[in-house]
Amino acid sequence: MSTEHVERREIPDATVNRLPVYLRVLNERAAMGQERISSEALAEQAGVSSAKLRKDLSALGSYGVRGVGYDIVTLADHVAGALGLEREWSVAIVGMGNLGRALTTYGGIGVKGFDIKWLIDDDPRVVGTDVGGRVIVPFEALRPEPGEGVIGIIATPATAAQQVADRLVVAGVRSILNFAPTVLTVPADVQVRGVDMAGELQILAFREQHSRLARSRTTKELLA
Repeated sequence: MSTEHVERREIPDATVNRLPVYLRVLNERAAMGQERISSEALAEQAGVSSAKLRKDLSALGSYGVRGVGYDIVTLADHVAGALGLEREWSVAIVGMGNLGRALTTYGGIGVKGFDIKWLIDDDPRVVGTDVGGRVIVPFEALRPEPGEGVIGIIATPATAAQQVADRLVVAGVRSILNFAPTVLTVPADVQVRGVDMAGELQILAFREQHSRLARSRTTKELLA
């Protein structure tokens, strides 16, 4: 099925957020030589219910065959197309501190569809040095080709993040992944996703605290 057909469908944000997980599982299964997978098996490995999985995939126009399941390669291509991975995306990582260097050598970014093309830092002490086989360049070197799809990753301290975002926008970048713990102000046509590790830890702490309280109440009720 063509990407155009997928794009005409309204895909809920919650579904889009789960598609990368489905794609990872499908690629893992394909690498193991598996050709087909049931909705139950795919749902279990993706950590969702079978009903939710089938609803998500039906939003893409993908339907498994009862008793047969899904063809893994076909479904993986379909999900990848929905995610826009039929084209190559260039990635610019800004900020070559510990986080930026870790992201550069992290194998998860260099998956099919993404190419880390620029490592950017304005510190003259690091410009020209090598990280993972790539040379760090100054911001001025970020010159995308006309029509080139670029995703900018901000790996700087929070104090510098807004200035970096502004410079990315001026350079023509319209998709930004922000690791800095701050909210960015960008034009309406720029997409920003934030990775708030501190916030995620706080949410886990909240859930663990409430889970412990629930277990404590249950224990008291059993002993009563």
